[in-house]
This record gives sequence, structure tokens and C-alpha cells, in this order.
Amino acid sequence: MRLQKFLAYCGIGSRRKCEQYIKEGKVKVNGQIIKQLGFKIDPEKDNIEFNHSPIQMYEKKVYILLNKPVGYITTVKDQFHRKTVMTLVNNINERIYPIGRLDYNTEGLLLMTNDGTLTYCLTHPKYEIEKEYIAWLKGIPSKEKINAFKNGLKIEDYITFPTDFTILKKNRGNALVKIIIHEGRNRQIRKMCDKIGHPVISLKRIRIGKILLGDLPTGKWRYLTNIEKNYLLSIKNKK
Repeated sequence: MRLQKFLAYCGIGSRRKCEQYIKEGKVKVNGQIIKQLGFKIDPEKDNIEFNHSPIQMYEKKVYILLNKPVGYITTVKDQFHRKTVMTLVNNINERIYPIGRLDYNTEGLLLMTNDGTLTYCLTHPKYEIEKEYIAWLKGIPSKEKINAFKNGLKIEDYITFPTDFTILKKNRGNALVKIIIHEGRNRQIRKMCDKIGHPVISLKRIRIGKILLGDLPTGKWRYLTNIEKNYLLSIKNKK
């Protein structure tokens, strides 16, 4: 890559401005001042400095929404060679990874990115990002069990945060419910439903904050819209 192109790509300035910086002797490659325009560098091997400060290749941030199917592991790699969500997202040059997890038997909205700060904000309970699920439960919970679910349950060594729980429909002795949580511990919803004696039959996440799954087909993905990205950036800015 040409040196001035690299500088511009890293946000040092416009291509023309970067050429000016090179001519002024403000850029070093591997400790040597370079004034030659068009000087070729290898961003992965060469050390580049501008005004005595090292600079690195700017990594384009990628934000993707996947409608995860049942039967996929939410990891980059799996030691048991099971199918992972990475096999569903193709033709992406950047190294992305899932934000949080959906377990093997859970489907629905999964965000993927290479933005570590955003990942932290969306997965840490202190940011209170809502995650909405639709689930079929075995049996129909009583009002007392629903209230217990809403107020927080002791699961293993922790007590869950207050949770929204609404019965949407009843069919053949089972209940379709909407559940909204503000944290995302391992298999949390399944464990909470087990706790009140109504195991999950099926579970689907349909919303994270203001990001909606919508009508995206199962197994398909898309880039987030500018509105969605700006919403996520507003969460990062609160950090």
C-alpha cells in the first residue's frame, strides 16, 4: 500500500494533506523519515509514525443482524465441530464475532460485530439494554408464578433482575408468552421458566434495545441500517 493512502485510511488527513505531511518529513517508516511520495509499505509488518506517534490501520467497524436458527452454536469456533453461526455469514472481510449468545436450541436476533466497546455495552447488565423474547411454555403459569417471575428469582447463586412477563396466547394447555429481560446470563430464561415449573418448549429473541428482528428469514443476515447504527453508537457514547 502507498504510504499516503495508508495515512489517509487511518484518518490522518485527506490524501493530498498526507502527501504534504510526507514532503515535510513528518512521517517515519521503521524509524526512517520518508519524503518519497508513493513509497510502498506493508501495514502488517512496517512501523509507521506521524509526528513521532505510532499509527495503525483503521479497522472498519461492521454491524450485522442475523436471524439465528435452532441448531447452531453461538461461537466463532467449536471444539466438537458443531455448526456455528459464523458459517451463516459470508463474504465479510473483517473478523466479526457474536455479541452475547443464544443457546443451541434458541433462535432469533443475534448481533455480530468487530466493535469491542459496543459488545461490552450490550452485554453488561449496568447498561440495562432490554432483550425481548417470545416463548412457548409447557402449561399455563398462575398469577402467583408470573409475579414471582417478574420480581426476580433465585437461580443457582444469583437473583435475577425484575423482568416483564406477559401471556399472549393459550393453546392446548400451553402458553405463548413475551419476556423482557435486562441481563443475559447463560440460559437465563430457560432456567427461570424451569424455576416456576413451566419449561420452555421454544424460544425466540425478537428485539435488543431498539433493534428489531422484523421479517428477516431464519438463517439470513443483513447489515444494520444507519438509524440502527446511530442508536448503537449512542449507547457507546454513554460509556
